[in-house]
Amino acid sequence: MSKVLVFGHKNPDTDAITSAIAYAYLLSEQGVEAEPVALGEANEETAYALDQFGYEAPRVVTTVADETDIVALVDHNEAQQSVDDRDKVSIHSVVDHHRIANFETADPIFYLARPFGCTQTILYGLFQEAGIDIPEKLAGLMLSAIISDTLLLKSPTTTDRDKEVAAKLAELAGVNLDDYGIALLKSGTNVDNKDAEEIVDGDAKSFDMGDYKVRIGQINVVDIDDVLNRKDEMLEKMQGLSIDNGYDTFLLIVTNILTNDSEGLVVGKEELLPYVGQAFDAEVNDSQLPMPGVVSRKKQVVPVLTAKIEG
Repeated sequence: MSKVLVFGHKNPDTDAITSAIAYAYLLSEQGVEAEPVALGEANEETAYALDQFGYEAPRVVTTVADETDIVALVDHNEAQQSVDDRDKVSIHSVVDHHRIANFETADPIFYLARPFGCTQTILYGLFQEAGIDIPEKLAGLMLSAIISDTLLLKSPTTTDRDKEVAAKLAELAGVNLDDYGIALLKSGTNVDNKDAEEIVDGDAKSFDMGDYKVRIGQINVVDIDDVLNRKDEMLEKMQGLSIDNGYDTFLLIVTNILTNDSEGLVVGKEELLPYVGQAFDAEVNDSQLPMPGVVSRKKQVVPVLTAKIEG
């Protein structure tokens, strides 16, 4: 068997990159030659976590079939979020915590999906089952992903298992969960040095909803006005990306990590905009949408928007 390349989704976040590192380590400890790679550069928050625990970012790849015939997926399964030539390789395994969509394989595979707040919570269980110890610095990376995906265990995606695992990983890593968590989340909130594309598309994912292709991005800030003051610039970039890539609607969720509220910016086909507003019991006004209490794209945005568009 060729070396297994392990990677998360495009526009990788902290969970996608660190889960690739953790799963590749686990596979290697089990005798499988595996390497973590990434489908994009690490963002500021992820870079902060990697630096804190002495890791280098995995190398970035745009294709995989030219160097292996088998891959493992973490933190995603949908084809449009994965490497472009995924159909040319076999899938060794999947470890994910998202919905399952447009996914199929020719042969049976190991597929583990759990409705937890983070992929690393699932991987922690796999380490336990295998009887493999988690090194101190790897524990720090795994903790970082849980903090990131659950907004320090405050997101509605957070489960009791996430809280339990986060506490154990913090102990293994030798850090204070709350102090480190706040520092990590704040490390990725400075948008002053980011251009419009980094803000709107840096953490964006594409979703098929009925006959439509919907792009949903999210940016965490400590002051929503940091983005809204550049609203026209954001909308222009979203419109351009939609035209270039065939998105029917582009929604950017601007989330305040201190208040756990969001504001949406929306562009797209006129017939879809009312559905976007209705999904959140609000109205799209001047391309803007209030989203109080919304912090989770996975749990609070994708399911309700899909149901409204497809219903």
